[in-house]
Amino acid sequence: MSITLAGTKYLVLGAGVTGNSIGKSLSRRGGLVSVVDENPNSHSDFAVLNPGDVHIENFDAVVVSPGWNEKHPIIIAANKAGLKIENEVDLAWELSRKISPEQKWLALTGTNGKTTTVEMTAAILQNAGLKAIACGNVGDTVIDAVDREDTFDYLVLELSSFQLHWMKKAEFVSAAILNIAEDHLDWHGSFDNYCNDKLSILNRSSIGVLNAQDAEIFTRAQSWPGRKIFFSLQTPAPGELGVVEDLLVDRAFVTDPSEAAMIAALADIQPTLPHSVSNALAAAGLARSIGVPYEKIQGALRNFHPGRHRIESILEADGVNWIDDSKATNPHAATASIMSHLSVIWIAGGLAKGADMSDLIKTCAKRIKFAILIGADRDLIEKAFLEFSPLTPRVVLDPDTDYVKGGASNSLMEKIVSAAAKHAAPGDTVLMAPACASMDQFVSYADRGDRFAKAVKKLVAHES
Repeated sequence: MSITLAGTKYLVLGAGVTGNSIGKSLSRRGGLVSVVDENPNSHSDFAVLNPGDVHIENFDAVVVSPGWNEKHPIIIAANKAGLKIENEVDLAWELSRKISPEQKWLALTGTNGKTTTVEMTAAILQNAGLKAIACGNVGDTVIDAVDREDTFDYLVLELSSFQLHWMKKAEFVSAAILNIAEDHLDWHGSFDNYCNDKLSILNRSSIGVLNAQDAEIFTRAQSWPGRKIFFSLQTPAPGELGVVEDLLVDRAFVTDPSEAAMIAALADIQPTLPHSVSNALAAAGLARSIGVPYEKIQGALRNFHPGRHRIESILEADGVNWIDDSKATNPHAATASIMSHLSVIWIAGGLAKGADMSDLIKTCAKRIKFAILIGADRDLIEKAFLEFSPLTPRVVLDPDTDYVKGGASNSLMEKIVSAAAKHAAPGDTVLMAPACASMDQFVSYADRGDRFAKAVKKLVAHES
């Protein structure tokens, strides 16, 4: 079905990947697109305006990219002018209803593990012969996944708290919430606001696949009237997913809830760590909500391996394991990573995004043999050590004055790796799980992880 937006003047906020995808989709249908971005050097298929050059009265509608806050002057002006404010996920949903009305959406959010779990879910659906893709905050944007001639049967959406904050229309067969811990508080303003945005995913779904071992999720979901499927690493009650001895089992999507069906064996999950098993249960719950057979779930889980920079083993040399978990960009993720090892040389720091490091240090101090603190908020982590574990050996590294973010030189990371190598002994794990975002010193978490791996292979593998 053709969709015409001829003559409608759109202002797209954000010249990044999402904003570019929005602009192209609107433009193809006759929309007149202008793009605005805070970064004057942004690259886009459209001319990019500076915020100061925007005259809101020249537009019919505004489309926000994730991360644009409702307190931004342009959004305040758009609201005051009575303009319609759209977002990418809802635009994609409306588009899908017109060009692919039979397409079904599954969704997932959480503070940690989102990307791995949506990729795992998509792999399960694909193994069952369904045409499915992981999209949203991973891979294709949602609007790109929808806006194509060769349509998908299922979209598995990874949704951030930013996307959920703006989303009002999209509907899901089922939605999963993995965990909720402090993150992006600088953007949301409070933990309560952050939780409310995360839980809002349930408002557009009839089935919720929910982590029973997360107190925030368990408590806050009680008032939601939809069908709640709780999962945990414990023996499941009727209506739940869980673990019995060495098996992942289903007592929710079975004909007789007094019985249990095997989903997979623990050994099928790699790496076999608590949060990996929890992610697998969530993915299985989403898959079972659309009737995927157990053997297809097990086969996909057995062949699934997490993407790069997620507890990725870089090198094992002289009894020391070097691991890149650069994707651990908040304290909750870093805690899970540290607690998976017994003796850790911990590389931490970056942009804390308003998070408190106290609980991490209190929980993990006995596992941390030595800490290397880097980045803009290194002193925040140092302060938590001074208060809760002052005797933990550590070093605070200041950035090199000549270091350029994204530049060819890897001197900063080589300095970090050299410091780690001095303190590592057989049986230790050198773990980059920074508990912080990367953009203060690196282009992205992937850039941070790549530079770590490069330095390890240069300095450590060469010596071993």
